[in-house]
Amino acid sequence: MNMSAVLALQVLVMFLLVGIGYAMFRAGKITMEGNRVIGNILIYLSLPAVIVKSLMVSRTVAHTEALVWGTAVALLLLVVAAVVARLVCGRDAIGNFAGTFSNPSFFGIPLVVATVGAKSVFYNVGFIALMNIGQWTYGVGLLTREQGEPAPTARDVAHSIATAPFMVAALIGIVLYATQLPLPGVVTTCLDDVAALNTPLAMFMIGVYLAQTDLRRMFTRVANYRVSLARIVVSPLASLALLSVLPIPSYQMRMALLIAAACPVGANVAVYAQLHDADYAYAVETVVISVLLSIVTVPAVVGIANAMWV
Repeated sequence: MNMSAVLALQVLVMFLLVGIGYAMFRAGKITMEGNRVIGNILIYLSLPAVIVKSLMVSRTVAHTEALVWGTAVALLLLVVAAVVARLVCGRDAIGNFAGTFSNPSFFGIPLVVATVGAKSVFYNVGFIALMNIGQWTYGVGLLTREQGEPAPTARDVAHSIATAPFMVAALIGIVLYATQLPLPGVVTTCLDDVAALNTPLAMFMIGVYLAQTDLRRMFTRVANYRVSLARIVVSPLASLALLSVLPIPSYQMRMALLIAAACPVGANVAVYAQLHDADYAYAVETVVISVLLSIVTVPAVVGIANAMWV
């Protein structure tokens, strides 16, 4: 399947899962409190499992170099995205969160496989880990400041980073990668199963949020398109420029990282918005609008990159 077909299929699956959540909330089968519980399962179990699982690969020189390079470049790309989001969205906390963090796992991985092959997914391990840590720290900081909570001290920030589920998961994954410690089959099976819940849970929650959203307002709110401009247009083009000048070892790594940077708004913005009592309806709208527009923007960005790099 080519990229356009894979992207269309991803969007179809996403909205099918969203529709299930929407219908269940409308039918009274789930409450907002139940949805909050699902959010905690996603944040504290499923997403950390994704990180640990992504680092459970054979330790080779090539893998180590790819991990170091991919993580270093991913950090630069995330900083670029944060700067772009601030310039485009101003002091809008949810806009900054949504504009900074993409969806490199659910959307990105299938597109990377379709474009440069399954082995290239490893290049995005660092991106996925850093993104989740960034959401837990920088993203949550944006949301809590908007709610008028006092600014955290340096000690609070350090403690938050050290105890973040994604940081713990990243450290566990790094230890497993470095030691190549074999895990019992039952453990790896559990990890696979818990990690597999990531996408269904996130999309289900989006459906619950969407059931409480004014659809007309969603399509007419200017801020949603401002966020999409930052997330799927300006940030990917800035990332393309940066990736073109960095001495990255391979075309496959460049393209895998570009696809991760070009993906639409990650669903976690809505999860964190609810958990921190922010405007999660607005957060949901940014996800839906950016996903719809990404059907055009992602293939366009990849096409420009191919014209420049091939």
